[in-house]
Amino acid sequence: MPRMPTKAQRPVNAGQRLAPRRTIMWLASYPKSGNTWVRIFLANYLLDAEQPLPINDVHRFAVGDALVGLYQRVNNGRYDPRDLQGHLRLRGNVMRAITGQGADLSFVKTHNRNATISGIRLIDPMFTKGAIYIVRDPRDVAISYARHYGTTPSAACREISHEDNGVVADRSNVTQYLGTWSRHVRDWTRAKGFKVHTIRYEDMKADPQATFEKLLGFIGLPVDQEKLERAVRFSSFEELKAQEAKTGFIERSRNSNSFFHSGTSRQWEGVLIDEDLAYLTEQHGSQMKRFGYL
Repeated sequence: MPRMPTKAQRPVNAGQRLAPRRTIMWLASYPKSGNTWVRIFLANYLLDAEQPLPINDVHRFAVGDALVGLYQRVNNGRYDPRDLQGHLRLRGNVMRAITGQGADLSFVKTHNRNATISGIRLIDPMFTKGAIYIVRDPRDVAISYARHYGTTPSAACREISHEDNGVVADRSNVTQYLGTWSRHVRDWTRAKGFKVHTIRYEDMKADPQATFEKLLGFIGLPVDQEKLERAVRFSSFEELKAQEAKTGFIERSRNSNSFFHSGTSRQWEGVLIDEDLAYLTEQHGSQMKRFGYL
């Protein structure tokens, strides 16, 4: 079984020029597509405890590639998140540091496009073992996106359809490059240089056990049915929502009362107006048809 990095392990200093190792397993998605759910399932499966993992500990099992702290560590503590080019220059060192921790497999969460920005590969195959890509109906993405980022559903439909869409850097995270929902989906699911396992949010909802069993097979983890059933139960929406109500969740947006809101599919029905639906179909119809959303 692959060895997982522990909380105590930290990226090495950028000055240690380690040979590239292909150990990163990307957990990739457009924002609000189910990435957190997948991470929590994997954490519970790998931990194999008798109680659900506290949701605020999930970061121990899958570091986010946008964390300012990573860039500070590889740059001797110096990094200003407002430096839009700075994190691109450091990104290779961050990837090298993650793969230099000694783990056979390193889960890394990302919302970035699989693209080249200013000559820098955001997702470099040189460090990549594979990727799990989570895709969700863009109509539901727009609803959750609006709630999380404090905008309207109509505005969210336009934002996820803009080539320059991204998440602006703040004190905790560097800039994240999203682009359009369609291009994000296309470029990740047709990646070159590493294998990608794509799962639909809707399939996780309909049959989480079968969906997550296939995911484990792709990663190369042995499937234990008892552990699988327990991890599915421990990562159920009801469990996550109950934990958030009790302890809060560090990933909750200040624009929303909760991170785990409803967890249902087809939330867009009765919310998006006809103009929004027509716009999304026009902008993303090809990829929507490809994944069964039209």
